[in-house]
Amino acid sequence: MIQINFLAILFASVVPLVMGFIWYNPKIFGKVWMKECGLTEEKMKSANMGLVFIFSIILSALIGFFLQFVTIHQFGALGMIGGDEKLAKPSFMAFMNDYGTAYRSFGHGALHSFMSGIFFVFPLIAINAMFERKSWKYVMINSAYWTITITIMGGIICGWYAIDGFNMVTPK
Repeated sequence: MIQINFLAILFASVVPLVMGFIWYNPKIFGKVWMKECGLTEEKMKSANMGLVFIFSIILSALIGFFLQFVTIHQFGALGMIGGDEKLAKPSFMAFMNDYGTAYRSFGHGALHSFMSGIFFVFPLIAINAMFERKSWKYVMINSAYWTITITIMGGIICGWYAIDGFNMVTPK
C-alpha cells in the first residue's frame, strides 16, 4: 500500500547540489566557509569534481531515502505490523484507508525535516567541529546549509506521494 516514490527521492537528491551552488558561492558564504575550513583556491581546483558530484547525488539519495521515514508517518504504521500488509488485521487496512495520505504534504515534510536539522544535524556538526577545533562560524554555515537543504528535501519527499499528486499543505 505504501510505495516508495523513487522519482521524488531522485529529484530531492539534486537539492543539495543546487543549494550548495547557491550557499557556498563566494558571494554568499563561500569565502568565509573556505577560510573556516582552511581551504585554498588551488586545493578546491585539485578535486575531481565529476566524481564529487556523482557521489554527492548517491549520498543525497541515501539522505532522501532516510527522510521518507522521518516525514511519512504511514511507514510507522506499517512497521507496527512487521512490514507485511498481508499479515495485518482488517483494522490496519481500515486505518490506512482512512489515513493513508494524512499529513502527506510539503509543509509537513518540511517541518519534520527542519526539526531533524535543528535537533540532529546541528549537534552532529557541532560535536565534530569542536573536536576538529573548527569555529562556530563553520558550525553555523554548515548546519544552516544542511538544515535548509533537508527541509526542502523532506518537503518534496513527503508532499510528492504519487506521480500525479503533490500537496503543498495537508488537505483538511
